[in-house]
Amino acid sequence: MAHLLVVESWVGSMSRLLPRSIREGGHEFTFLTRDLHHYLRSAPEGTGHPLLGARNVITAETNDVDALLPEVERLHAALRFDGVVTSCDYYLPTVARIAERLQLPGPSAESVENACRKDTTRRVLAEAGVPGPRFAVHQEWHDIARAAREEIGYPLVVKPVDLCAGMFVRRVDDEAQLAAAVQALEEFPVNARGQRRSPSVLLEEMLDGPEVSVETVSHAGTVHVVGVTDKSVGGAPAFIETGHMFPAALTGGETEAAEQTASAALKALGLVDGVVAHTEIKLTSAGPRVVEVNPRPAGNRITELVRHVTGIDLAAAFVEVALGHAPDLRRGDTGLRSAAIGFLVPERTGTLEALDDGGVRDEPEVLEVQLSEPGRQVKAAGSNNEYLGHVMAGDPAGAGARDRVESLLDRVRSGLVIR
Repeated sequence: MAHLLVVESWVGSMSRLLPRSIREGGHEFTFLTRDLHHYLRSAPEGTGHPLLGARNVITAETNDVDALLPEVERLHAALRFDGVVTSCDYYLPTVARIAERLQLPGPSAESVENACRKDTTRRVLAEAGVPGPRFAVHQEWHDIARAAREEIGYPLVVKPVDLCAGMFVRRVDDEAQLAAAVQALEEFPVNARGQRRSPSVLLEEMLDGPEVSVETVSHAGTVHVVGVTDKSVGGAPAFIETGHMFPAALTGGETEAAEQTASAALKALGLVDGVVAHTEIKLTSAGPRVVEVNPRPAGNRITELVRHVTGIDLAAAFVEVALGHAPDLRRGDTGLRSAAIGFLVPERTGTLEALDDGGVRDEPEVLEVQLSEPGRQVKAAGSNNEYLGHVMAGDPAGAGARDRVESLLDRVRSGLVIR
């Protein structure tokens, strides 16, 4: 039995999948957080959050890395950790620093920090010759406007360098829209975990073509590709993920090109050991281009799509590589050839008055249905944080899971009332 240190977490699906995988692997964990109530609030009424089922729950200021490191050393002396993990992007660099300090398995802190900063990722990949969009990074409005006009050209994409879930990522078509996007970023100086944000703004060339993600596991210097997931995007001028299917319905050449590009990006960043990664790729008319590299398992239930189709549990692999163990990546016959998820994305602000499943829970090949309860305050979606629920389904015959999910979601939308 191993003992892991879990430092913070998202409160979505991975916050439940990770404790499950630790437990099913025969291990235990200590949970370290700066705000226990953040997790208490997210648990359904009358239940406890799975993260609070840890062997120890310890409160510490996880946003102050320099103060945290000696405190974690003292905990390690008393509790003896065999690995350290987090599912929350904002604490991935902290976990890498802890692993280095305690001499535990994992990628270098520099490699994780470079992957978690979108501007640094761009520079590292460009220097290594890994294809990506044209880009520019600036803080002052004069420089931002000039780069947009002279270096990138409209339309382009504006991004914060250090946020997640598509927050404040916008397509802009002219300088007026650019000014509004930059102003919105300036008005959000602190992220959801109380960490001060960088004032840098990333401008990127608008890329054509569909977007996919490559799910990988890196261990002992080798990047193992598990598969490629497709992505549907809506909510313009935002980029909101409205659904996914695994495996992506691509040609063999497209799949190979996406996999090779993702592997090259991970190797350029040095993410070749102790990492489960989710690398987003645009399949443009000029070839694949890296959108971003996430050195943690995919969100939005993609890990569950993979498990339903291949039998590979990426959350379990995440635990094993964090312990320095070779992950189990053997594929099994699950009875499904594809699995897809579709999200219910609110298009208006108000109060959720009704949301009926339309009987979809009882349909064959439905794997999950999760819907918000009436009474919830709803915000018109501007990122991946405002979903009202999802439907997941599989196809035992081929690549029909996405069409099945879209049909089921249409039934759910017919019962949606927001006032």
